[in-house]
Amino acid sequence: MRRESVLRILTQSGLSGRERLPSTTSSVAPVRSRTMLSGQGQHMRRRQFLGGFGATAAWPFLAHAQQLPIVGFLSGRSVGSDGHLVQAFRDGLGEAGYVEGRNATIEFRWAEGNLQRLDALAAELIAHKPAVIFAGGVDVRIRALNKQLSPFPVVFATGGDPVALGLTASLARPGGHATGATVISATLWPKRLELLRDLIGQASLVAVLVNPDNATADPAMKSIEAAAKSVGQRIILANATAEKEFEAAFTKIVNERANGMLVADDAIFQNGREKLIALAKHQAIPAIYGRREFPSSGGLMSYGASTPDQYRQSGLYVGRILAGAKPGELPFLQPTKFETVINLRTAKALGIAVPKILLTFADEVIE
Repeated sequence: MRRESVLRILTQSGLSGRERLPSTTSSVAPVRSRTMLSGQGQHMRRRQFLGGFGATAAWPFLAHAQQLPIVGFLSGRSVGSDGHLVQAFRDGLGEAGYVEGRNATIEFRWAEGNLQRLDALAAELIAHKPAVIFAGGVDVRIRALNKQLSPFPVVFATGGDPVALGLTASLARPGGHATGATVISATLWPKRLELLRDLIGQASLVAVLVNPDNATADPAMKSIEAAAKSVGQRIILANATAEKEFEAAFTKIVNERANGMLVADDAIFQNGREKLIALAKHQAIPAIYGRREFPSSGGLMSYGASTPDQYRQSGLYVGRILAGAKPGELPFLQPTKFETVINLRTAKALGIAVPKILLTFADEVIE
């Protein structure tokens, strides 16, 4: 509303020129009329004045809302699978002094497990001109996304090696537009294979379920193959690039008579974990996963870094960048907290007697 319109309302309300609003409309002083308002017509004019006054008083707040820095949040997974991680992200953001709706706005984009949508979703976020972008569960397209998002500061939550993925030349000194928190999950596979063998005893054959399109798939397979060779363990590979391919992968695993299964870290598997767990139970295949959400949802066992902690760290970095830090000066964070989770109910359903030493070793036992 222009100042001229406000002055016209004041005149209609019987206010004298001395009682008009001050020249700065962002702060409206209270005004008191000397003319007694009576009758329906004057009552209506008073309501019009109050309506105009309320709109004028709201101007600073509307302007403030429009000026909040925008944080882009891009995920290859879904709010159904990763909603709890959003709170961890907000917690980290809060540690840096930023609260959604108060001094920052978050624009969410979820690929819902359809990872081919990531480029288009990234373009949508770019159109909002965000101050910083967070990207998690995007390892399938991480190289292309890094290039697409390069005009903006980016914080990645990745399971891969940022150097091998081409995100940076140095974990300690990224030097560019990207930083983040990395698990480097390939280093965790020897331990997962060891835990699975301890859980089910000697296994003649172990299946490895991977998404070959994922940028972390090759390093993971090299790590698993080396670990298997060192202990004389036979392994087979089963591929799935989409949820619709899960059943075909399990058919191969069953036909090959695998005794157990390792499930790779991937947004597709995380998003479709309910179906994966149901298939593993139906086929009575003991499986170990990389995230605690799997045993929490009925899977047998998991070993990996704490994903909520990774998202909290990422939120903290986003907040620091909002406060003026340069991403190139923030080293890629590596996990300090690893957790083993065992679902005892699932173990009993599969006829597995969990060794006491594993129960003692586990960070969480679901009974």
